Amino acid sequence: MESHFVASTDAAISLVPVTTESLPDILSARPERWRNWAEHRDFEGRPGTLLRVPSVEGRTEGVLVGYDAAQPVWMLAHAAQRLEAGVYRLDEERLGAEARLSAAVGWGLGCYRFQRYRNTERALPRLAWPDGVDARRVEAMVAAHALVRDLINTPARDLMPEDLAGAATEIAAEFGAEIEALDGPGAIADAYPCIHAVGSASAHPPRVIEVNWGEAGQPRVVLVGKGVCFDSGGLNLKPGNGMRLMKKDMGGAAIALGLGRLIMELGLPLRLTLLLGAAENAVGSRSFRPGDVLTARNGKTVEIDNTDAEGRLLLADLLVRAGEFDPDLVIDFATLTGAARVAVGTEISAFFSTDPDLARGLIGPAEAWDDPVWELPLHEGYRHMLKSDIADTVNSSSGGFAGAITAALFLKDFAPQDVPWLHFDVMAWNNRNRPGRPKGGEAMGLRAVLGLLESRFASG
Repeated sequence: MESHFVASTDAAISLVPVTTESLPDILSARPERWRNWAEHRDFEGRPGTLLRVPSVEGRTEGVLVGYDAAQPVWMLAHAAQRLEAGVYRLDEERLGAEARLSAAVGWGLGCYRFQRYRNTERALPRLAWPDGVDARRVEAMVAAHALVRDLINTPARDLMPEDLAGAATEIAAEFGAEIEALDGPGAIADAYPCIHAVGSASAHPPRVIEVNWGEAGQPRVVLVGKGVCFDSGGLNLKPGNGMRLMKKDMGGAAIALGLGRLIMELGLPLRLTLLLGAAENAVGSRSFRPGDVLTARNGKTVEIDNTDAEGRLLLADLLVRAGEFDPDLVIDFATLTGAARVAVGTEISAFFSTDPDLARGLIGPAEAWDDPVWELPLHEGYRHMLKSDIADTVNSSSGGFAGAITAALFLKDFAPQDVPWLHFDVMAWNNRNRPGRPKGGEAMGLRAVLGLLESRFASG
């Protein structure tokens, strides 16, 4: 990936972060023409606004960058998207070390472009490294987000289970991790019967991807990702407008893979296992049916109420496998339910947890990185909605209420007992353009979970 940063240079154009409150004081320390120009252009320092200040020769001498002091990560993101090619440097006089790091990450996220199918050939601006910023950390975070976004933005025609396995294989090779991509229909059917059922109608056979990295004896963290590369709904067919964005239904696997890459590149002191279930929920003569009964990896039987509730079937097998590693922590990511979007909207990551301390540990990094999360309850009183007359459970409640909660309760039966577990039900997509968060695939929850892992396992 091309870097959006350069070594410090005296020729760089200064980027001066301002807020509405700090603007008068900052301008008072600059040449009078800066204040005159800002007044002439009615610049007030509002977040997401820019003002190029010309020199006496007519060139750009500096850029006033309006930002929200409560969200420093997006300080330079708007500038990265709007400024012409050139080298810029951050005016760091009023910024602490954490704000400089956040601003650098935001600059990198603001430079993201998805250009696989349309190359604009527009040169992007570059930022001189701010003083004291850990360049390796910034580049790793930017690369992880770019990976997730690229995978989610890629149409299903070019990202089927075998392609997702290929992406994981490249990352495993880069960091010397062990990888196994189970791909034989018979082997999948024997070891992961629910995943086999979900992907059985597709011309692209499902894959189960397992990556292991880190030293023995370190705390074992298992990341699990739902990788439904396209979701037609199966025999419970989605309407056309419901299918339009279903290339993003592998967003959970993309986020897990991006987070796994970041963990490996930063060298966190843990033993990482990454489990991705990749399948296409297609329609055909081999499709699983409403009323079918599947037997999951742990022997639990599941009656199919709705073939469009396929993601939890895939995760069920993977969560059982996660428990076989005797983990210290299990985290899964999935674009699982529309009910979670109804509850918290599209820009907040809904999550469930079996460990209150774990849930509380997310709040700080989520706020610091403006990666919003919200906990929903694992309310056991709703378990009756998953009762089956002929099997251990059903895969979907037919009542229409508490859909995100019942999905999480379903998964809880397959997650390892007495092990801290986080389940993320995310959109994995930006419906609108915002600085550093372009419309399209998004690594929702990634920054918050990274902060949680670092505080839990790397605080010493």
